[in-house]
Amino acid sequence: MSAKSFKISVMTERQISILNAIIEQYAEVASPVGSTLLAKLFGVSSATIRAEMAELERLGLIDQPHTSAGRVPTDKGYRFYVNSLAEQSDLIAPRRTTRALNARVQSANLPDRTIKNAVDTLVEMTHNLGLATIGNQLYMSGLGNLFGQPEFNSAGQAQQVARLLDNLEPWLNEAALNQPLNVYIGQENPVGRSAGCSLIISRFRSPYSDKSYIGVLGPTRQSYRSVMNLVRKTGETLEEVL
Repeated sequence: MSAKSFKISVMTERQISILNAIIEQYAEVASPVGSTLLAKLFGVSSATIRAEMAELERLGLIDQPHTSAGRVPTDKGYRFYVNSLAEQSDLIAPRRTTRALNARVQSANLPDRTIKNAVDTLVEMTHNLGLATIGNQLYMSGLGNLFGQPEFNSAGQAQQVARLLDNLEPWLNEAALNQPLNVYIGQENPVGRSAGCSLIISRFRSPYSDKSYIGVLGPTRQSYRSVMNLVRKTGETLEEVL
């Protein structure tokens, strides 16, 4: 997997668990995660959680957007989380999801329709924007999903996302991604670094190219475990079918 490496001080198991909980809770509710909720989750005092959060903030893994507010993950925090997921061996797409994906992909007769069906399925399952290269063209679906996210309510942020999309096709046509699954988080993106987006993309072989790509683009606030599983499985399925 494409990943930026960075050195970080030794973290305790509880600190790692708290970081994971903040990331996963924030993905669901799209609002800063407070110490009271985490204290109930971990069965410790709010003061203990605040102390642990202060250390995570010192390490640059979470941030406090407003005074007296909860915490949100930083790009560095997401990268730590994604790298941890990549090291796990149990990242398997649910069987029900696999059946649905296979049915949609195998129902098409032509390669371009097969790829488009796969993208449309990713859009439905991840609620992100889906994309794929078909020859030298970029097929995208789900723009409404992307711009419907609360992160992009402001005109300025939406404009940054639009600029990313404008430059995404030429970048993908020139890219030589060296991993089957690639994850670019926020500032790591080769284009649109200020857009606050994550690009999760899988390489696969198709009749058009040995380096075709399919994936999703969404806010950095992602359910990375499920989305990474789906994107990787979709790339593998397309390679088998095509």
